[in-house]
Parts: sequence; structure tokens; C-alpha cells
Amino acid sequence: METPVLGISAFYHDSAAALVAGDDIVAAAQEERFSRRRHDPSFPAQAVRYCLGEAGAKLGDLDAVAYYEDPARKFRRVMWTYAGTAPKGWRSFRKVFPQWVTWKMRTLSTVRDRLRDLELGPVPPIEHFGHHESHAASAYLPSPYESAAILCVDGVGEWTTTSIWRGAGGRVEPIAELRFPHSLGMLYSAFTYFCGFKVDSGEYKLMGLAPYGKPRYASLIRERLIDVKPDGSFRLDTRYFEFLYGEVMTGRAFEELFGGPRRRPESPLTEREFDLAASVQQVTEEVMLRLAATARELTGESRLCMAGGVALNCVANGGIVADAIFDEVWVQPAAGDAGGALGAALLARPGRREHVRRGDDNMRGARLGPGYDDRRIQEYLDAHDLPHTRLSPEDLSRRVAAELADGKVIGWFQGRMEFGPRALGARSILGDPRNPAMQSVMNQKIKFRESFRPFAPIVRAEDTEDYFQLRQPSPYMLVVAPVAERQRRTAAAPDAVRGLDLLRVERSTIPAVTHVDFSARVQTVTRDRDPGLHRLLSDFKDRTGCAVLVNTSFNVRGEPIVATPQDAYRCFMRTDIDMLALGSFLLDKREQPEWSEEGDWREHIPLD
Repeated sequence: METPVLGISAFYHDSAAALVAGDDIVAAAQEERFSRRRHDPSFPAQAVRYCLGEAGAKLGDLDAVAYYEDPARKFRRVMWTYAGTAPKGWRSFRKVFPQWVTWKMRTLSTVRDRLRDLELGPVPPIEHFGHHESHAASAYLPSPYESAAILCVDGVGEWTTTSIWRGAGGRVEPIAELRFPHSLGMLYSAFTYFCGFKVDSGEYKLMGLAPYGKPRYASLIRERLIDVKPDGSFRLDTRYFEFLYGEVMTGRAFEELFGGPRRRPESPLTEREFDLAASVQQVTEEVMLRLAATARELTGESRLCMAGGVALNCVANGGIVADAIFDEVWVQPAAGDAGGALGAALLARPGRREHVRRGDDNMRGARLGPGYDDRRIQEYLDAHDLPHTRLSPEDLSRRVAAELADGKVIGWFQGRMEFGPRALGARSILGDPRNPAMQSVMNQKIKFRESFRPFAPIVRAEDTEDYFQLRQPSPYMLVVAPVAERQRRTAAAPDAVRGLDLLRVERSTIPAVTHVDFSARVQTVTRDRDPGLHRLLSDFKDRTGCAVLVNTSFNVRGEPIVATPQDAYRCFMRTDIDMLALGSFLLDKREQPEWSEEGDWREHIPLD
């Protein structure tokens, strides 16, 4: 193995570590999976230990440590913002400034100190890269393309909020950028906040809520909040936003524009929230389509790679794919800040200029986290005297397919954990998409989350066109596509049905994964990339004639995706999951010892 490089992202949200050796991504994981604190921003000590352990390495064995952004440039942007908005941001400045002068300005020294605390040998040199440079590298370098346009869109890095790059010969070259405070990510997060959801967490909810509404505020957003040019460049009217002052996203001017105060978190949703979500989603898609077209024009490339938090907006991604702006689109599965750790590591590796494209997706299906073999799982089951049945891979697949066809919900824990926010068949909860009640059952009795949130389908790659209007693979569940006409039950919901009542309308042969606008967030599965999941889909199809399953992350609302067999069993017993497939072992809820905990465990998991 070539001399490895460790990449780190930390201290904002979704802290992570990644280890690369040459072109090989050895390991990558978010700190939240170990700490069990969702979006954990702290130094990723446990993720670092895992990555080094996966390679059998210590810190002294590394060529370098790479940090994902430039702390000095970020400090200048923060101070410029406070100076430019003084005295309005004074309260926030009083809280933030001491952190910067005590340790944030010397973030690289802090990283060195935290690594030294691990007592894993001498700390190698630490270098840093730009935030968007790390995003761009994470998008292009693991992709299957020799050369590509790169589009990175997020809230803000140091200064950059939107950037276009060209990737070729193992290098990323900047082409164009937009700077803070003009940020599509900040615009979307402002509406996330105004609709009563958490920023940097609830954007998924806003995207899922959009199809329930009508974009009646879209014109107002274009007229008053964001001035979008034909090339996708834009400016925000900052008079309507509060994020410049450091404490909240929106205030009185935003409330007056949209007819009242922000929704209180956890209060009932109204038609206004549905329509606000639909409106900002429409505007976001328009901007992303224009930016993609500009990336094509400026780079001359026929393939696109994407990263940054806005690249997780899979509806916008689906629009780019459907419009055929590029021949192919590849989105980094850890598109947010966690992926910055990987991008930084790839930028810092020795011989990076001699990088050779392999013509394959080097993310390996995002299975870059910890795995547990049958020996370790058996030890856990025996230590706790948990009833189970051990099966061959073929028998396990056939048995689980039969249970799914019978209406059971299955916890599926197989192989190495996924890197990024999506469960892709390693730490998943599976169900039968043909069951109209499956969405509500999984939302309310298993995930304990809002009823409007849609579930994603997984489908064998060779069966994709039978079920979805999708013109390319979607291995990372980051492209939304329409359900195929032949699978639809009705052309549209009756005009009298609005809002959450749309959930009661059966729209297709796979209603549990068909959103109210006939769309689905598709994951395609190949035999080569995930033979176990592909086998399960094949067995389910043999039994039912349907090649699709419901796939949602193995967790409850507010909790990170499970990482260990212990995490999986605890979630299994706390919820209405019927059976748990842990490696080669199948556990039936009816056979397990009675589960008891002191107090209500849900009180200890913060809501997302």
C-alpha cells in the first residue's frame, strides 16, 4: 500500500475523517456514527481511530494530514461580515469572537493537538486546502470520468458559495465562483428555518414537503430575494435575511414579505409551508439548471461531477439529468462537509499529479465505514444470549424476501457502513413498496417522524426503466426521477385533495415509494457493486414480480444511522421492525427477550 494520507473535516457540522493511499480510498466515516450525536461538529477522534485501524496504521505512518478548509481566510470573512453589519451583529460577535481568538484562528494547531491526544505516534505535517477545492476534489477524483465539469454549491466555505471547476489529469482547476453573502444554500436554509425546521438538518424535509404545495411565492422570491441571471449567477437582497448577523436566518422583513411569523417547530403544517417549500424548490432548481448549463459552456466537458450541500438536493439533480445538459452526472455521495475530508486527503496524497483514472467509480458504493464479520456478530449475539438463526447468503436472501412479501419490515445490516447521509443497503430498513400502508407504518411506528416524508426505492439496475424514467444509473440515491407511466394508477389526485391528504391517494403499483408528484428518489443496484442486495431484489422479484424495495436509513428520527451490531439491535427492539438481518444471522422480534429501558428513550434523542 502506498503511503497513506489522512483527511479531516471538523468544527462546523458533519465532522469526518478519510484515509487514502494513492488512488485507493481505504476508509471514511463521520464522527456522528461513533458518538451517536447527529451532525456531530467536534473533532472526529473516533473516526480517525477507525480509519487508521482499517489500514493498520498509526499517525507516524502517514505522509500527511489534510484539513478541508483555510481557517485564516474563513476568519477574515467572518470579521468582514461583522464589520460590514455593525452594530447589528454585536450580540453574536460577543459570542463568536472569543472562540476565534482562542482557538479557531489556530485551527490547524488545534487539529495537531487533538491528534497528539490520540497517542498514536508522532503527528505528520498538516496542510490545508480551500473548502470548495476540497468539495471539487471529492466530486471529481473518485468519479469514473477522465475529465469533467465540476459544480460545487453550498452555504459558504471561506468566501465561496458557488464554484465551477474543470477536472482533468487528476487535477481540479477553478473556472468561476460566486461569493458570500450571495448563496443558494443560505437561501434554501432561510426557508428551512422559516418553515420551522432545523438549519443544516431539515433541508431534506423542505425538499420532501415541496410536492404538497404550489409555487405561488416563486415570483415573489425572484422579484424580492434573489436576482438570477441567464448564466445562473445571482445576488441576494440581504435586507430580507438575518444570517449576516449570526444568530437566526430570517426576521421581521422576511415575515412581512410572506405574511406572518415563521412556523413554530413541531407545530402543525399549513398550506403556507407547503407553498413556500414548493416555491423555493422551484427557484433552486431553476438556478441549478442554469449553473449546470454554464458549467458545460465554460468547460466544454460532456460529464458533470457535483458536491457541496446543495448537491444533496436530489430533485434539482434529477432536473439536470432529465434535461440532458450533460451526457452523465455523478454526485459525490458525501456531498456535504463530511466529504470535504475525503477531498482534502485526495488533494494531499503523494504523486497526486500522476493520478491515473481507472474508469470506475472509486467510492466503492460508499461502503467505506466499519464492517463486522460473522465472528464478531456471533460473539455479540452469544454474549447477550439473543435468539437467532444462522443462514447461508442464499437462504438468508430467500427468507428475507419471503418475509418482506408477507408485509414484514426488516432491519438490514450487511458489510461496511456507508459514508455520507444516505443508507444504501448496508445499514437500511427495508419494506414492500407495493403496500399502500407501508409509508405511514414506517414513518410513524419505526422512524417516529413526520408523515409527509417520502421513502426511497431501491431497484435492480437492469429493471430501472420498467419502473422509473431515469436515463442513467443512480447508485447513491441522489437523483429523483418520475415513476414510469406504466406503473401509475391515476393521472392525478382529485382537485379537492390538498396538502397531507394527498398521502391517501394511491398513485402507482409501488405506492410506498411514489411521492405525491409521482416522483421517486431512486437507488439503482448492480450485481457487481452489491451482490447481496442485488440477490435480495432478485429473490423478491421471483416471489412477487416486483424488482423494487423500500429502503430507508436504519435509525429513528434524530439519531445517526446505526454503526454497530449493538446500535442495530437497540433500534430493532425500540421500534416495530419485525426482523433483523445481522450479517448471516436472522433475528425474529417475537423470539427476543423482553426489552426494557428506564424512562422514555426518545426524550434523550434531540429532534432533527
